[in-house]
Amino acid sequence: MLQTVKSTSFLSAPLRLLAVSVAVSAALCAPLAMAQTEDYAEVNRLMRAGQMSEALTKADQYLAGKPRDPQMRFLKGVIQTETGKPTDAITTFTKLTEDFPELPEPYNNLAVLYAGQSQFDKARAALEMAIRTNPSYATAHENLGDVYAKLASQAYSKALQLDAGNAAVAPKLSLIRNLFAADAKGVRPATVAAVTAPATTPVASTKPVTATAPATPPAQAPASGAAHEDVQAAVQAWAKAWASKNMQGYLGAYAPNFTPPGGQSRKDWEADRKARIVPRTRIGVDISDLNVTVNGDRASVKFRQAYSSDNLNVTSRKTLDLVKSGNRWLILRESTGS
Repeated sequence: MLQTVKSTSFLSAPLRLLAVSVAVSAALCAPLAMAQTEDYAEVNRLMRAGQMSEALTKADQYLAGKPRDPQMRFLKGVIQTETGKPTDAITTFTKLTEDFPELPEPYNNLAVLYAGQSQFDKARAALEMAIRTNPSYATAHENLGDVYAKLASQAYSKALQLDAGNAAVAPKLSLIRNLFAADAKGVRPATVAAVTAPATTPVASTKPVTATAPATPPAQAPASGAAHEDVQAAVQAWAKAWASKNMQGYLGAYAPNFTPPGGQSRKDWEADRKARIVPRTRIGVDISDLNVTVNGDRASVKFRQAYSSDNLNVTSRKTLDLVKSGNRWLILRESTGS
């Protein structure tokens, strides 16, 4: 089911709502003053408490003085979604995509809203824009898979209407319907997260259909001792190199066989990262809540990343998969919003 970002993320069956967070992730606004942070936190607190009317009033009061603020506008869209005002929420998120086309979360939440209205072509287009702005946005990729499945379901249903005797179509349609039915039983409730950057709200998501059952991955044990410390040190060094615009150290943190997101070549990906990092006057990359698992020469680290730059201030969840090469841990895969 599609997952939404409640602004911090959100949807109705058969798409999964994303958790609401109160800030726009990875590409938002100028450095935040303490007063602004407190305003975001208060709106988020009211949302968590289910006091949506009070949260909307607080958001409107704030926006009266700062009408272009992307974080609060994102939160307002989440509140409108949560209070059953999809038309208003679509208007809010659409305007955000026009004013801040570099932000992926508004596109994602638009897709969830469109999917809730069975406008799957519009949902697909919005998710493709979210992925274009952030190729490593895992939630958008998952939601796009759900949308493709719904479109396939519609196409198979139409095929049966036109040719009821086509024996090949019915099993395909049944498979997709069973897929959504099984997923709906385990839909995670949408929850409101902290206000930082558009976060993600779970939308009903569907697992991809495969011809054979996926192999069971080896169990991962919590990292401990030297391995745990080495992995954490590698992640901290990567963040420090990024913040200091040390491109040699930053790009050197990635394994030779690192898989760039969005099907980019390694050369194009490195050029894109340089273009995004080097021109910035300042960059801040703070990581916290690290959860490390190690399995032999492989490791996975999940954490919260607070990114800030000249005109952005975003908080998001990130996962790094690392491989040990000699005495170093290098990044093999990188995903956001997972």
